[in-house]
Amino acid sequence: MKFVLSASFSKIDHLMHLAPVADEAGWEAITFSDHVVHPETISTPYPYTEDGSRRWEAFTEWPDPWVLIGALAGITKRLRFTNNVFVLPMRNPFMVAKAVSTAAVVSNNRVTLTIGMGWSSDEFKLVGQQFEKRGKRADEMVEVMRKLWTGEWVEHHGEFYDFDRLEMSPAPSEYIPIWVGGISKMAFRRAARLGDGWITDLQTSDEIIDCIKLIQGYRKENGRDHMPFDVMASASDAYTVDHYKRLEDHGVTHILTAPWAFYPNDKVDVLTQKSDAIKRFADDIIAKMA
Repeated sequence: MKFVLSASFSKIDHLMHLAPVADEAGWEAITFSDHVVHPETISTPYPYTEDGSRRWEAFTEWPDPWVLIGALAGITKRLRFTNNVFVLPMRNPFMVAKAVSTAAVVSNNRVTLTIGMGWSSDEFKLVGQQFEKRGKRADEMVEVMRKLWTGEWVEHHGEFYDFDRLEMSPAPSEYIPIWVGGISKMAFRRAARLGDGWITDLQTSDEIIDCIKLIQGYRKENGRDHMPFDVMASASDAYTVDHYKRLEDHGVTHILTAPWAFYPNDKVDVLTQKSDAIKRFADDIIAKMA
């Protein structure tokens, strides 16, 4: 079992301090969420709350994940970087492939790309991408990016993207894993069909285990059940070693969490609280799971 630090809703200046702390304490990775802008009003309800409202307030910082990963790679040694999640079909596959490849090169291959299909039609419209058919387009984007990351002459002739022989450099020297986020059956099928892993939403342990069983069935249907497969889970009811071992026994490989939720301390500033929580969680949980 590996543990991943959630960077959601954290300020950039905090993350520049916290990433090296997590690196030294034995955390496996850190994740970055993804929004380009925050519209004051939204036409698409947020799908992960009962009333459709967003989980964050206006003016929450949403740094570009690849710029931030490049910065943090220079001040860490072993910490990996991933997303929670990166809205792939809101982008151009060539630009994403270039950014992710560059991040992989400068971090010495410490990058995992975790993709989602997105829920905000407003953001898609603002950046000039079609909200409809975003799932099919993302599937083809993955195919295109994996070709570009080979560092060889490649071509592609598909439904959404068509190009003759070209190469993209620099190319990563190792395979870049792609995990798929989402809690719909369509997301499960996509993770099973083309992903190297799956990431949950904030769910109970029982819900996560049920989802894994469905994905395992879909992987078998696709003839991919013999291949390695990661699961990064955010369990709303797991906080002890026994809780995490139960999830591990059912296929969870990574736990995504914000440890400061377990160690509240209103007597110190937020940055000190978060730093102390990262180290305490490493002692209380990570060391005992090793």
